[in-house]
Amino acid sequence: MKVRKPVVSGTFYADTPEELREQIEWCYKHELGPGVVPQVNKAGSREIVALVVPHAGYIYSGPVAAHAYKELAEDGVFDTAVILGPNHTGYGSPVSVWTENSWVTPLGKMEINQEFARGVLGGIIEADETAHIYEHSIEVQLPWLQHLYGELKIVPIAMLAQDMETAREVGKAISKAGDNAIIIASSDFTHYEPHSIAAEKDRSMIEAIVNLDEEMLYEQRRLLNCTMCGYGPVASAIVAAKEMKAKTANLLKYATSGDTTGDFSRVVGYGSIVIKR
Repeated sequence: MKVRKPVVSGTFYADTPEELREQIEWCYKHELGPGVVPQVNKAGSREIVALVVPHAGYIYSGPVAAHAYKELAEDGVFDTAVILGPNHTGYGSPVSVWTENSWVTPLGKMEINQEFARGVLGGIIEADETAHIYEHSIEVQLPWLQHLYGELKIVPIAMLAQDMETAREVGKAISKAGDNAIIIASSDFTHYEPHSIAAEKDRSMIEAIVNLDEEMLYEQRRLLNCTMCGYGPVASAIVAAKEMKAKTANLLKYATSGDTTGDFSRVVGYGSIVIKR
């Protein structure tokens, strides 16, 4: 398999190392962000099992995403980031894992944890590059991790199939594949509805997540006709986290694109959520 080069640098985030670092720090310091640029606590207690993080352009969702990465930095050091993202493009297998070599961003290279990646294969989960070639949901998480940790290993998993059965299969496979990993479920919430409607729908979806209830997540999505794009990755993260003895989840920050652009007529919702042991 080849090295995966960035496809949304220069659009979703800055395309030079200097500008990208400045952009990430801007997100942390933004009025909707946590207010400070964190430092990794190498003596952290490592209680975090999973995060839910948005994946829009940094100018829109970056300040919300910054809350999740600040929490992660304070929690300590881990070996591998398993990043679950929805497949927006429709290319590739129902569940696609990039199993070899590395991914590159303007901040450098991130190696694949090949043993972990191969360990999740089986059933609906296949080794497949095609799904990842043009997909942004995983890529936009990488510079955040590089900014904090420099080099660490990743396992990118793109989910075209997001039904409950698939989500549970993926979650259980992840939970058994390796130790000292962090799971990042990459998802935005409601798309292109007025701010007040989006926030109301998203409140119900977030309630299901903080209750660690994947069935409630699917039921609320159905009842509300919610356009959350990464419900499958989030459900997989919930399932994996519970298998890994997670007990609590908390909303760190919620906002919409209206909060950053000033246009509340047609927004996308963003949330950062942490799941802990």
